[in-house]
Amino acid sequence: MKIKKYGAIDIGSNAVRLLVANVIEEKGKEPKFKKSALVRVPIRLGADAFVSGEISDINIDRMIDAMKAFKLLMKVHGVEKYKACATSAMREATNKKKVVKKIYDKAGIEIDIINGAKEAEIISSTDLKELINTDETYLYVDVGGGSTELTVFSRGKIINSKSFKIGTVRLINNSKEKNKKIFAKVEKWITENTKEYKRISLIGSGGNINKIFKMSDLDAGRPISYIYLNTQFEFLKKLTYQERISELSLNPDRADVIVPATKIYLSAMKWSGARRIFVPKIGLSDGIVKSLYFNKI
Repeated sequence: MKIKKYGAIDIGSNAVRLLVANVIEEKGKEPKFKKSALVRVPIRLGADAFVSGEISDINIDRMIDAMKAFKLLMKVHGVEKYKACATSAMREATNKKKVVKKIYDKAGIEIDIINGAKEAEIISSTDLKELINTDETYLYVDVGGGSTELTVFSRGKIINSKSFKIGTVRLINNSKEKNKKIFAKVEKWITENTKEYKRISLIGSGGNINKIFKMSDLDAGRPISYIYLNTQFEFLKKLTYQERISELSLNPDRADVIVPATKIYLSAMKWSGARRIFVPKIGLSDGIVKSLYFNKI
């Protein structure tokens, strides 16, 4: 048996994450991927990129500090290979080249800014296929701070996939009219790509749906029902930002985005006709590790 250590840095719109994973190799068997450590830093790049159009000097400095810390953590863990990918907020920042260069110069971390299609492709390369039944149909929904990735799986194969500029941080900062237009586009895509399937389930990924699943006290592998998710949505909406922090013990950077995130998942369930959502706790960082191992990125 061999155990290799891989690292993945996910630079999102609401937070920056480092995942350290063990890749367990045994002769004659498929490699196993197991999370070893996960560090999340609440740097909300989307609040910069989606409002002013560029990453602020304050957040550039915070990112440099985070990358320096991540590099040290990977060294301590014995990580032999890693990849850093930036998504929606960095894609849209007008000063992205400056940010990437400054982080490389100061922290020695090279950042790859990936487009929406690549993001969806990496997420789809996770262990997701091993978690779904090959004779059923699923709509995979990954909600981030700046974008949402949608993938339709049927009989174990990817039917279609698309990335939309709709995310939790973006919904908070956009006008109601702009949000209404993008929701209409998502509704059209989901309706067109799921209408031929009589029965469909959702698979949700992202920090917010993970938190809601944790709050449900369900056993791992059990799905959340549409009724439960809708009840939680109505409950969360009635609480103030401060009450979500004090009464539900949510982190400050989670307490505001959990409501728009829940709305996206609920809308996807409504438009696809799904009555349940599975939450397997996988995302972009897991896909980065797996793609890195198989030399796909």
